[in-house]
Amino acid sequence: MSTTGNTGTTRTTKKALIIGGGIAGPVMALALRKAGIEAEIFEAYRTSAEGIGGTFMIAPNGLGALALVGLGADVDRIGQPVGPMVIEDGKGGVLAEFTGLADLPRGRLMRRAELYEVLQRRLGETGIAIHYGKRLVGAEEGADGITARFADGSSATGDLLIGTDGTGSTVRTLIDPAAPAAQYTGLLGIGGYSSYRLPGRAGRGESVHFANGARAFFGYWGLADGSGTAWFSNIPQPEPLTPEKVRAVGMTEWLRRCRELHAEDLPAREVLRMADVETMETFPRLEIMPSVPHWYRGRMVLVGDSVHAPSNSSGQGVSLAVESAVELARCLRDLPDHTAAFAAYEAMRRPRVEKIAADAARTNNQKTSGAVGRMVFKLVAPIAMRTFMSPEKMLRPVHGYRIDWDRRVTPLPGTGRHGRAA
Repeated sequence: MSTTGNTGTTRTTKKALIIGGGIAGPVMALALRKAGIEAEIFEAYRTSAEGIGGTFMIAPNGLGALALVGLGADVDRIGQPVGPMVIEDGKGGVLAEFTGLADLPRGRLMRRAELYEVLQRRLGETGIAIHYGKRLVGAEEGADGITARFADGSSATGDLLIGTDGTGSTVRTLIDPAAPAAQYTGLLGIGGYSSYRLPGRAGRGESVHFANGARAFFGYWGLADGSGTAWFSNIPQPEPLTPEKVRAVGMTEWLRRCRELHAEDLPAREVLRMADVETMETFPRLEIMPSVPHWYRGRMVLVGDSVHAPSNSSGQGVSLAVESAVELARCLRDLPDHTAAFAAYEAMRRPRVEKIAADAARTNNQKTSGAVGRMVFKLVAPIAMRTFMSPEKMLRPVHGYRIDWDRRVTPLPGTGRHGRAA
């Protein structure tokens, strides 16, 4: 394996330890392999996440990042493409419609398990090792590398340690014991499937709908095969509930509560009337990461939700995570000193991810604002969509982001806190 970067100088990073085997971790490993750097993945859970997880959207920018690590064709075969996004008033009335940008590919809706299966298959094909039951408890840095210590008494040594271990990141606390924790958004997520068939193009999965109902936010779309409807509800829940408390309530009761909250909303009322409780999943703590002061220290660095998780309202969680993985790999490829690479990576990513997170936080505030806030939104939305919230102004900066893999990354002189693409 080559140890010479695009700058022509000898690369000191030959092997990375990746903590976290969800989505960002495997993409990070594949991007490092593309950059000529070896990687191993260490996952805290004892088994894979096969078959686990809800549904999310990967936006055009995320699809572009996945394509760079060789997953474009595989991802195109799973899920379903996202058609127009329709904003509604909770009674079936349309406030605005985003048709996307003609020069960009359509995003894709998919279950986490589908993408996870693609990633696991590609790791196997490329020979990248993933070790389960490896819960990180500490790390020791030396002059020539870093050793990760796991709860089972084992250890592993590499040149770098990359934290892709989610909002509850252990790596984040190792980098900075005073680092902020993820913040609860005040919303509880519930979703599932219904045999209710939407009329027209919506029933064929050709559009995705978001509605501010009388008492809660509701999203839905028809399944591509026309067999029914996927749905979710963001329920205002002032006090966060533990997973144990959510499970104790039971899915039948959660469905009853959803039906009660959306009793006045259309088509939510009908979708929920025919909802299948066996397909339902709950997400007790919809979270967002506040600004993290330190993205790296020494030989440790953070990627994805561990450092920049926007709320689910952004529709960008997975897309931003895979973007960051690819951009970090570029920096490590081109900058032989890992400190310079980390600084360049942070400078590339921080402004973008924090802007998107801030926008999503405002959306969350609107979701939890109560009846008056929802009424104000319904009044101003039609005007906003024609002006400052037009598809071009809203979607281009986010969905239009593309990574130029072949462009060389160089550090800025001076403090070493910034980087640029030359």
